[in-house]
Amino acid sequence: MSRTRVELNGKSVEVHLSGAAERALVQRPRPLLAEMELYFSCLIRYKVRFHEQAGSTGVTVNDKLQLRFRPVMTARCGNDYEGDEPPLTDFPIEKPAAFTPHWLHIDYRHGQWQGEFGY
Repeated sequence: MSRTRVELNGKSVEVHLSGAAERALVQRPRPLLAEMELYFSCLIRYKVRFHEQAGSTGVTVNDKLQLRFRPVMTARCGNDYEGDEPPLTDFPIEKPAAFTPHWLHIDYRHGQWQGEFGY
């Protein structure tokens, strides 16, 4: 297991990678993007989404992993949407550092990326 600190939104975030996650990252031909999603709705939900194509909006953790924080909210109220989740839109936060997580744990189990973050 490894621990790395990165700066995101002017705040230090500790990234924990399990041994399995480290081994899976080494095998990747390109970086993975781990997106920490903070969802504002009736309840607040934390979710880590993994994107196969890393982009220019992420902070580099190492040569195989990028990280970003994305606060979101539902694009519209109601239940007239397709799929399992309502459409999301970015949630503008005046001071994102106040909402940026303190830590992120990433694991790789049964061929799937898993993550959780907290404060």
